[in-house]
This record gives sequence, C-alpha cells and structure tokens, in this order.
Amino acid sequence: MDDQTQALTADPAPGNPTLARLTEKLPPHVWFAVSAVFHYLGPAFAVLLFPHVGVLGMAWLRIATAALIFAPLTRPWRSFARADRSTRLLLLAFGTCLAVMNCSFYLALDRLPISLVAAIEFVGTIGVAAIGLRSPRNLAALVVAVAGTLLLIDVRWSDNPIGLCWAFLNGALFVGYIVLGHRVAASGVGAGIAGLGAAMAIAFIVVLPIGLTDALPAFFSLPLLFAAIGVGICSSVIPYICDQLAMSRLPRASFALMLSLLPVTATLIGVVVLRQIPSFTDCLGIALVVAGVAFHKPANTD
Repeated sequence: MDDQTQALTADPAPGNPTLARLTEKLPPHVWFAVSAVFHYLGPAFAVLLFPHVGVLGMAWLRIATAALIFAPLTRPWRSFARADRSTRLLLLAFGTCLAVMNCSFYLALDRLPISLVAAIEFVGTIGVAAIGLRSPRNLAALVVAVAGTLLLIDVRWSDNPIGLCWAFLNGALFVGYIVLGHRVAASGVGAGIAGLGAAMAIAFIVVLPIGLTDALPAFFSLPLLFAAIGVGICSSVIPYICDQLAMSRLPRASFALMLSLLPVTATLIGVVVLRQIPSFTDCLGIALVVAGVAFHKPANTD
C-alpha cells in the first residue's frame, strides 16, 4: 500500500484551492485514519451484497463506479492518447492487473474471513520491501509476517483451498500493482491520480464482459444500485484519495509504520459488519502480521 500510494501521488489537490486548504488544515494522520476505515469497510459491505449481485457482479459495480468518478477528474482518454506505445502497454497491464486483482479479492472474501485476506495481502508488500532493500531487518519482518499468515491459514488448508488460492492470487497481483504503479508514475503519463484514472478506465473495459450479467439486478433496484455505488466509493475512491492526502505530508517510513494498523482494522470491521469472530490463534497470527508490517523498512524512506 505504501509503495502503491506513493507511486500514484503527485499533487493531491491540483487546481482545487478549497481541497488544498482542507489538506493543510487537517493533520495527515486524520486522512490516514479515514483511509484505514474505508479500505476494508467497503469490501465488508460488498460481502453483504454478494447474494444479490454475485461476487463478480459486485466487482464490476465497484470498478464501474470508480471509473465513472475518476473519468471527469483525470480524463483518461487524454492520458492514453498522449502516451507513447510503451506507456500505453504499461497502462493496459496496470488496468488489467487492477481488474483481475479486484475480482480475485472479492472471490477470496466470498470464502474466507476478511482478516485472513488482508494478512495475505500485506505479506506481499513486505516481500517487495525485502527485495527492494535486502537487510536483516526486512528479512526478519518477512519471516514474522509469514509465520503469522501460516497461523491464520493453518486451519483452513483443507476447509477452503479455493478461497486461499484466490487470496494468494490477490496478494500476488497487489505486488504487481505496486510495481506497475511505480512504472506508470515514472512514465510521466500525468500528474496526481491520472495514472490511476487511466487504469480504472482500462480495468472497467476488461471486467465489462465478466461481471455485467451478474450486476444487472442492481439496475432494476434503486436501493441495490445505490448500495453498490456506495461500496465502490468506499472501496476505490475514498481510500485512494485519503492515502494521497496523507502521503503528501508523511514520510514514507512513517506511513509504512501506520500501515501496521490495517490488518487490525480489517479484523475489527469483520467482527462488527460480518460477525467474523477471530479465535485466539487468529488473533496471534494477526498480531504477528502487524508486527512484521510495523518492523519492516520500505525500500525508500524520507
């Protein structure tokens, strides 16, 4: 997450003096707190909508909502038109990764507790840090986080191997999203969230034939449609923007340390929204993942 958001961060409020003043007034920790809540609150509510629009239908609605909101802000067609061939291929890869990642994330949530999916996701980010900065500290952090994840999945290997496969695919794609996000930012495709907006547009095109049929019931029920749009905003719009507002004023090392709270946030939201009560072993595993995330050192620090 820290590398991802840093890659997508430039000017957090380009051309918007009101938002700029609000950004200056509120401490960056407030923006992070908002992001931490919504990062898993949206997906938790998405789980409640799975019986009505299906897993892939919910993924379709999430990406469609985000793409439509980001489109007028980022004008992705301009970014794609101005890019050279290699950058266009990079944007296509970025958007495809985003589409498949969202689908695999929801397919995992349909079968596994949100705390476990979050833990597996964060092991990948620590692995990126360990590769980027080969130090005893990062290797130790990775070992601790992997140990915590093994505790979390130990009792579920036989119960839901398909769910674990989707969760690990999501974790692997999250790493790919980090790497591609850096490359998109370095390509100069645009300022601020322009790269994200272009990726969302491409992701929508990729997922269009996959979840459209499942998503159709939402278009015949206004409450269901509004609920799905709300999930898309909570999942893909609010967290990204708040992350940018926090990252613009926090050193990356500080932001990386604060990320250790996210597996805890995911667990608490799972308890409150989904009634997923963790066992003692689950709590121990989550604590180890949190320790690993908090202890690791990102490849670049300010």
